[in-house]
Amino acid sequence: MNTLRDAKVGDTVTVVRLHGEGAVKRRIMDMGITKGVEIHVRKVAPLGDPMELNVRGYELSVRKADAEMIEVV
Repeated sequence: MNTLRDAKVGDTVTVVRLHGEGAVKRRIMDMGITKGVEIHVRKVAPLGDPMELNVRGYELSVRKADAEMIEVV
């Protein structure tokens, strides 16, 4: 299983499934990350956390812990 955490800078991936429960999953979905959405990895901070993403035409920063819950292909 590949997660968003495994994606490298410059990769464009598609969301397959969201893992997680309740409020955490809801927060990820509220950010626009839903099944079938393409995500472009723009940058990763020097220490690896957070990741800067391009989702639905806007920029978003996501912690690695949250990125691990997003299954991508």
